[in-house]
Amino acid sequence: MRYIAFLFASFTLTTLSLAAPAIIPAPPQIAASGYLLIDANSGKVIVESNADERLPPASLTKLMTSYVLSYDLKNNPNINNDDMVLISKRAWAQNPVFAGSSLMWIEVGKQVPLGELHKGIVISSGNDASVAVAEHLAGSEQAFADVMNQHAQILGMENTHFVNAHGLPDPEHYTTARDLAKLAQAILKFPESYALYSQHDYTYNNIRTTNRNRLLFKDPSVDGLKTGHTSEAGYCLVTSAKRNDMRLISVVMGTSSESARERETQKLLSYGFRYFETHQLYDAGAELTDSKVWAGNSDSLKLGVSRDIHLTIPRGQHDNIKAVLNIDETIKAPVTKGKVYGELVVSLAGETLLQEPLVALESVEEGGLFKRLWAGIVLFFKQLLAF
Repeated sequence: MRYIAFLFASFTLTTLSLAAPAIIPAPPQIAASGYLLIDANSGKVIVESNADERLPPASLTKLMTSYVLSYDLKNNPNINNDDMVLISKRAWAQNPVFAGSSLMWIEVGKQVPLGELHKGIVISSGNDASVAVAEHLAGSEQAFADVMNQHAQILGMENTHFVNAHGLPDPEHYTTARDLAKLAQAILKFPESYALYSQHDYTYNNIRTTNRNRLLFKDPSVDGLKTGHTSEAGYCLVTSAKRNDMRLISVVMGTSSESARERETQKLLSYGFRYFETHQLYDAGAELTDSKVWAGNSDSLKLGVSRDIHLTIPRGQHDNIKAVLNIDETIKAPVTKGKVYGELVVSLAGETLLQEPLVALESVEEGGLFKRLWAGIVLFFKQLLAF
């Protein structure tokens, strides 16, 4: 392996021992059964406690119900926001199971556009709308729960299991703060659907419902996501907020009141934004360096990373980040685009923060016979000299 080392600020080597240390206070104490704060882009965990404890999610369940609908709208040509959904007795607002819970107020036997039901799930937190969507997409709520669990597995939600689309209590219905943060990250990849989470109210059937995420009314940086509450779950809140170019996701579960879930969320967000910063270091597909290619129809190969690289670090330490490109000593054609030929290693004050494969950004075919023969001779003698 050979390597290239540089700092992001100047792209020259510097003695890291001269860097001023970052002074970060201890995270705030959070009154919740489980909580987590991450950067939405880098995935960096900034604060956590009991983040893997299985807890009842209440209406936070509807984050997955909405996600499945968003996924189908994008990937299934047979699903459209204009689809008319026939409301069954199970999805009826007057279903006794829903008594005292949040509703969109849909009526049995009526047809409602799928896009309106999506608003009813996200903004009104409608249990009725959730069942209607589940039945429309999967035929039954039980079948839809299977789909929810399949998506949870794909997203890496290792400690989550759903049995319904709305979150009313069931002993086999649970998730964790960490899993909900992963789900929130996935929801952000559907910007049109995510925009629903910032709407303050929604009116259907001449009944106006207000978004229960009251931080939308108090903090201009907050633009989603979802509240939840049952006596078993306590008061829960998953929040996404963006200030400048940094987006954070916080999860608090099992707080004591509406005001408590807001207060504890604001503690987490304030801490994250005040003491940390996130930078997009590299774009997916951007050339970081090039390397010699032997026996190819081209003599050089562009190398980079296959995904956007974000890094969350203590505030004020950006100039002290060090990156090393470890590149394979010998690269021979043929080269396939996307194949790994090294590694990007990013560190700060001697601590490795990131290791990312360095991949070919293009394919290189084999060269002609003479070029292949000459490369073989040169490499043979190089290996002899190495011994």
